[in-house]
Amino acid sequence: MAAAFGSREMVQDASLSPDGSKLAFIKPITGQGSMLMVVDLLPAPETPRAVLKLDGEPNRLGSCKWVGNTRLMCDVFASMDLLGDATYVSRMVSVDAAGGEPKVLELRKTGTGQQLGLALYGGDVIDWNPAEDGHVLVMREYLPQTTISAAGTSTLISQSKIGIGVDLVDTRTLQSKSVEQPKQDARRYISDGYGNVRIKAHRILEGRYDSGRYNYYYRKPDSRDWLPMVVTDPTETTFRAVAVDAKTNLAYGLKRKDGRMAAYSYSLDGSGTETLVYAHPEVDIAGFVRIGRRSRVIGVRYVTDTTQVHYLDADIEKMRAALSRAIPNLPLVNIIDSTEDERKMLIWAGSDTHPGRFFLFDRDAKTLAQLLAVRPDVEGLALSAMKPITYPARDGTMVPGYLTLPPGKADMKGLPAIVMPHGGPESRDTWRFDWMVQFFAQSGYAVIQPNFRGSAGYGEQWFQENGFKSWKTAIGDVNDAGHWMVSNGADPKKLAIFGWSYGGYAALQSNVMEPDLFKAVIAVAPVTDLDRLKADRRNWSDFAQVAEYVGDGPHIEQGSPARNADRFKAKVLMFHGDIDRNVDVGHARLMDDKLKAAGKQSELQVFKNRDHYLEDSALRAGMLRTSIAFLEKAFAAQ
Repeated sequence: MAAAFGSREMVQDASLSPDGSKLAFIKPITGQGSMLMVVDLLPAPETPRAVLKLDGEPNRLGSCKWVGNTRLMCDVFASMDLLGDATYVSRMVSVDAAGGEPKVLELRKTGTGQQLGLALYGGDVIDWNPAEDGHVLVMREYLPQTTISAAGTSTLISQSKIGIGVDLVDTRTLQSKSVEQPKQDARRYISDGYGNVRIKAHRILEGRYDSGRYNYYYRKPDSRDWLPMVVTDPTETTFRAVAVDAKTNLAYGLKRKDGRMAAYSYSLDGSGTETLVYAHPEVDIAGFVRIGRRSRVIGVRYVTDTTQVHYLDADIEKMRAALSRAIPNLPLVNIIDSTEDERKMLIWAGSDTHPGRFFLFDRDAKTLAQLLAVRPDVEGLALSAMKPITYPARDGTMVPGYLTLPPGKADMKGLPAIVMPHGGPESRDTWRFDWMVQFFAQSGYAVIQPNFRGSAGYGEQWFQENGFKSWKTAIGDVNDAGHWMVSNGADPKKLAIFGWSYGGYAALQSNVMEPDLFKAVIAVAPVTDLDRLKADRRNWSDFAQVAEYVGDGPHIEQGSPARNADRFKAKVLMFHGDIDRNVDVGHARLMDDKLKAAGKQSELQVFKNRDHYLEDSALRAGMLRTSIAFLEKAFAAQ
């Protein structure tokens, strides 16, 4: 079971060619490695062939998409140690569908000299530019570069541009044409899906750090002049653009309304008119649903107990309803990609008890063909339903969450149980297949996933000041999930907590608040000291934002588990990658040292050359096996 549930998804990213003749997807191999696979779909699906392979040490495939009917563009990234700091480096690579002519889209010129700086960011495609086959609009970063004179007697500046700009790039020849000149304070560009850059954002600095505020500008149709749009703020009370619809001449974006995120449009005709598109009375709008090579906005996404979409396109809404009837046992249906004419759709469908499958839907022929299974190794197992529930917090507030019981169990009576707080904290759990939850349920555990106060998605009142500044409320809600499980029959001597990232922090801090509640703690990549969390970002541009997010005051001492190790009674197991960009491995090492110095029981496994997400099937399987053995040993000692 550990191998089946711990393995990475067999389909990690998928894309349909513009003419619908081919499917591309990413398949995992050993370790962090991946292969880009291509399937010829016409006249019938053939055996997938590998066209690009990366071993993951350190280069990894992020995503791949078609730039024409015979060529693909992939994001390649690596987690690396840079002067003692873990960081990510990205590049873009194009390759033929037959596997030939791989090209790295690199700005640095060849020859003598050097680049004056380190380009961590390799760029992003902002427009797949369907008008020119094999061409894309790329947002990328320029750094000055030197060269040696022909006589070899002096160093010259051969390239003086600096900052982020936009280029039109031929992915076969790598020839490029500047579309937007690089600007040092530029941070984002948005195109309209037809090759026209319509919106840009410039960062506002506080000293040498990003403030989290941005100046947005826009263009009218058929104009090159930039006009002021909005100045955004970190509280998100101003419109923040995410997409442009060329046909309606509207920008789509999010801003707060009545304490919750709502979807708005912004007229790009010069009037600056903002119009409410959709708001939900109970939850935040999470984002927009987009399809096709032009990334057309077709709906607004939000999450109640399950993920929902408010469709803006009536035809797509009818199609989605028909697909739900055609796949009745897989209620989560997402449109992943489409052909250029939107007549063929790549569909994913899944549920809480099914990790999902990919289908090809032909709107004209009205056929639905199954293509790929996401996790074929677990499809034959009797998986456990994830039930939306609410439970009372100590102040009477009803906290939403999800309860998963072992197969065949109707209640928690006598069961070992796990509270599993999510990461973030600016995140939330949703109703879906979860490989960790299903593994523990298969192993006989009841699992609860609390969307504690401090979670995102329920509005700013629920979010409070965030899960660090308001840790007492957040961790109180997490602990009350454990109390609720015990009150409903779970074995109090076999109650554990398991968390990843902020969830790992919550798992540890739960013992600071109530040392007698949990008998075992498992924390993956946990934050353990709040001052250290701020200090880790001091050399990066987001330091001011992180420092403000974490804050100052008594909660730094009280809310840092490493500073309160003497309060622990539960046995602790931690896992951490040693090049973790999100949470430095020093947090887990500090916690381990503090616990052992206080005479507590602590185990720490550090994984070499692995990052925050531990995307390695064998490693994840081993982590699951170790966790089960640890829990059994901890419970046996009661």
